[in-house]
Amino acid sequence: MATQLGDGIWWFGLRGVNAYLVEDDVLTLVDAGTPLDAGAIAAGIEAAGHAVADVERVLLTHYDLDHVGTLDRLDDLDAVVRTGAADAAMLTGETNPPWRNHKGALQRATGTFLGCDLPVAAIDDGEEVGSFTAYHTPGHTPGHTAFVSEERSAGFLGDLVFEGGGSLDASPWLVSYDTREAAASVRSLAERAPAFDVLGMGHGVPFVRDGDQRLADLAGSLR
Repeated sequence: MATQLGDGIWWFGLRGVNAYLVEDDVLTLVDAGTPLDAGAIAAGIEAAGHAVADVERVLLTHYDLDHVGTLDRLDDLDAVVRTGAADAAMLTGETNPPWRNHKGALQRATGTFLGCDLPVAAIDDGEEVGSFTAYHTPGHTPGHTAFVSEERSAGFLGDLVFEGGGSLDASPWLVSYDTREAAASVRSLAERAPAFDVLGMGHGVPFVRDGDQRLADLAGSLR
């Protein structure tokens, strides 16, 4: 199912996780669902008036089974994947998640179900790609990255935050490498990012207004 959140911005509500499509300088997919979501994403792209082959860029907020799962399953996808350096290395198999961290152990266990034959390029903190600026927001994963576009008035925060009942919470311990680092990333992003309305998170219902203020409210509540 494709839901329009703003001009040229679409939300795909998948199997407990979200992906997004943005008509930026090139057609951009933000996150890529679970391995079972290829059909839903392809249908969502078509509902938005495009084809999978039109997608030229994938912005990944982080490396996790439910965010990279369709990268090798979407027929006709031929796009450059951009994500934070630490997570890019895990996606390409250059490095392995650490067994000694509970989240890393989970990533190792699920990594056998993942693949990516697309070109992957690491993105640096503060780097611009299309109208988006990348913000390194570690904690949930080491290379977690949020993408904010002042021009599009949209921010895609991945699993830095979770929505429930209309409110935001920071990434919880069970699915995070380091919750203190995640909380610090929330505060840092709230300080650094420009104003934006649409706030798309990895899990929950996206906000279409006052996204920056909702992020700031969460940041102010964290210690």
